[in-house]
Amino acid sequence: MTHPYAPHPQHNPGPNPTPSPWVARTPKPRSGGLVFGIIGLVVGGVVGLLVLAYLIAGLGVPTFAVGTLLALLPLTVVLLAIRWVDRWEPEPRWALWFALIWGAAVSVAIALIVDLGVQLAAAYSMPGGTPDLWAQTVVQAPLVEETAKGLGVLLVFLFSRTHFDGPVDGLVYGATVAAGFAFTENILYFGGALAEGGAEQLGATFVVRAIFSPFAHVLFTACTGLALGIAARRGGGAAVIGWFLLGLACAVALHALWNGSLGFGADAIGLYVTVQVPLFAGAIVATVLLRRREVAITRARLAEYAAAGWFAPAEVDMLASPAGRRAAIRWAEQRRPARTATMRRLISDATHLAFDRQAVLTGRGDVRRVHDEGALLTRITADRAALMSG
Repeated sequence: MTHPYAPHPQHNPGPNPTPSPWVARTPKPRSGGLVFGIIGLVVGGVVGLLVLAYLIAGLGVPTFAVGTLLALLPLTVVLLAIRWVDRWEPEPRWALWFALIWGAAVSVAIALIVDLGVQLAAAYSMPGGTPDLWAQTVVQAPLVEETAKGLGVLLVFLFSRTHFDGPVDGLVYGATVAAGFAFTENILYFGGALAEGGAEQLGATFVVRAIFSPFAHVLFTACTGLALGIAARRGGGAAVIGWFLLGLACAVALHALWNGSLGFGADAIGLYVTVQVPLFAGAIVATVLLRRREVAITRARLAEYAAAGWFAPAEVDMLASPAGRRAAIRWAEQRRPARTATMRRLISDATHLAFDRQAVLTGRGDVRRVHDEGALLTRITADRAALMSG
């Protein structure tokens, strides 16, 4: 099959485009999220240094180093999975870094502060006593940790709405926050196991947390992210809080079920097979379906631009299918000189164009999206020309 940008005498994608197919509306302006992201990264970095000092003071440098190295293994697996989910319409890196740092530092700090408060309250009300283990494991930990993580996802939603289009975005941000939290928590668990029981206990802890359940926190917090994604798809408004609380309730319930089953006599392997595997399988199915929905949206919206003359039909086929994108990248790599970066930028801009139009058509657009359309179309035209030259 001839590539859309292969030299051809009759090839002329988008020769006489008509004016933009955007629907007419007068949306309200919204502040951008980049400033929020920078402030969040700075604050998160400061909190991260405090958490780092706490971990080193509690575990010691050698134990902390071993725990960190081992915690990087499941973190890498989870982040690669998140990257696969986020490939179709990638989120901005600053937002992903904010989510990761929020989970690894701020969420952990909130959980530690609350736990310290509970410990002090128990000691004050009952000198010499300690909080009930069941209440800590099944009530306190799920409620506090999921609330702390969920707040990070909610902040991204509130301050970066132009990058929060639907359930897949919510899943990505929720999973990234959870990955950061699990990373720091794993350092504590791995370091504590090494200090208390040596290599044998460390190995058992690593198997349970890094091999059997590396996606546990991701599955919990994904509930909150998906709920906020549904709220974004429905246009936001006052219902956002209701969706957030619904997602948070599901996250807390799953977390409590997991902690209660694993912590009080359940067989770890049996729990993995009967609870974790079905949840994980369901999450994979849901993610695949959501990804297909994104593909369908991209094709439908770009087809409207094609009808207005901005794209050729072959370009829509190329830009709106995974196979077409892979073929396009291979074609660009084979050019001399290679034009892979240009092709990737064209694919990214076309996807953002499609999702921005989807947002406007469903009543979720703002002035920023409308202004971005012209810039996106200009860059797409320039990249198309660069790909066709030579």
